[in-house]
Amino acid sequence: MTRAEEFLNSFNRVEKWLKDELNNPSSMGFSEMVRRLAHRKDLPVKDYEDDLLQMAQLRNAIVHEKISDDFIIAEPNQWAVDRISKIEKLLAEPEKVLPRFKKNVTGFEMDLPMKDILKTIRQKRYSQFPLYNRGKFEGLITLRTIGYWLATEADEDTIDLKNRHAQDFLMSDGKSANYRFVSQTTEVYAVEKMFQELNSLEAVLITKDGNPDGNLLGIIRPRDIYQQED
Repeated sequence: MTRAEEFLNSFNRVEKWLKDELNNPSSMGFSEMVRRLAHRKDLPVKDYEDDLLQMAQLRNAIVHEKISDDFIIAEPNQWAVDRISKIEKLLAEPEKVLPRFKKNVTGFEMDLPMKDILKTIRQKRYSQFPLYNRGKFEGLITLRTIGYWLATEADEDTIDLKNRHAQDFLMSDGKSANYRFVSQTTEVYAVEKMFQELNSLEAVLITKDGNPDGNLLGIIRPRDIYQQED
């Protein structure tokens, strides 16, 4: 199979995917479909809009400027073949948060002494602490929220941790702003958008159906997403 044939096969599958997303419009060109779907926030088309529009021009050159069936003027290079193939996979088979971000996540009780939280940070290097009250999720402690609490307590000559518990670390002025829950079938792209749009978001927690009180199947931090990108 030639590179032109590989390119056209992937391009045609992308075109079919675009049509399916738009309920098979009868008279709409490839480029217009791309532009329309680029406005959909639930789809990653915007990220590949420029590439797809350029690929459309290459496709037109391959299909419409043939000298003969066995002689093509515009032969795509390997980069173009690989790029359209990758975009096809990202659109048609978007990656889910599991299994990529599956990991054991430890939950902590609200009444756990503060000293134990700080000891865990020192010994195990944990940076996120999901808090529960008898199985009901109450909030997420992070190193940032701990730092915020310490800063607010710094007006005193000494910071007394006696009789202080994990729940005291929760930020009362919007404790839910630093986390979100998603189901195990959520697409990675959707989580990326969450981090882009919510500046205060520090972690996305994964349960089977997105229920905050469900068993934790994984956790995603910003660096987990961006350090693994190509």
